[in-house]
Amino acid sequence: MDESDDPIPLSALQHYLYCPRQCALIHVERLWAENRQTAEGRLLHDRADTPQIERRHGVRTITAMPLSSAELGIAGVADVVEFRADEGGEHPFPVEYKRGRPKAHRADEVQLCAQALCLEAMFGCKVEDGALFYGQTRRRQAVVFDDELRRLTLETIQAAREMIRAGQTPTASYQAKRCDACSLIDLCQPKLLGKGRDVETWLRGQIAEEP
Repeated sequence: MDESDDPIPLSALQHYLYCPRQCALIHVERLWAENRQTAEGRLLHDRADTPQIERRHGVRTITAMPLSSAELGIAGVADVVEFRADEGGEHPFPVEYKRGRPKAHRADEVQLCAQALCLEAMFGCKVEDGALFYGQTRRRQAVVFDDELRRLTLETIQAAREMIRAGQTPTASYQAKRCDACSLIDLCQPKLLGKGRDVETWLRGQIAEEP
């Protein structure tokens, strides 16, 4: 199989909607760096990252569950999938763990919706909703997989696939609220590269300022 035909990681969809350049740095250039936020997120995921199955109060819970959809060309691992039983059998309910609190953008919701699309492909059933668990609020936020969210998810899958296949990293564009919290800010250099200056010009300026 050609590398360009590899499934798009589910996490790439969240990265793409948050920042296409961040997505390319991680999934095209294979760069990564950790900061306090990513370390906290990793600790939050520790329990969910351990594969196990348990049943409690009629709900079968699977952690670190592999997911994929050959038709959509996506794959990844769900933090938690709860299988809730009713008269029609068991129905999957994905739960994604995130640090921090609910966000204004829909990147987390798209990642969760992509998990639902995989579950639908794998189990042949409609997955109506799921939840995002945020570490800062310690609460679940319900997410309904309506037509609008499904459409946005499919558009994001296509856009991320095209960018990764092209192997091109978008230019930097500094936005304080987004960039200052990103662990890749030192690798990305949005303040420098977002101003339209090349690295050589910046280095000459640094040398000129030296005493």
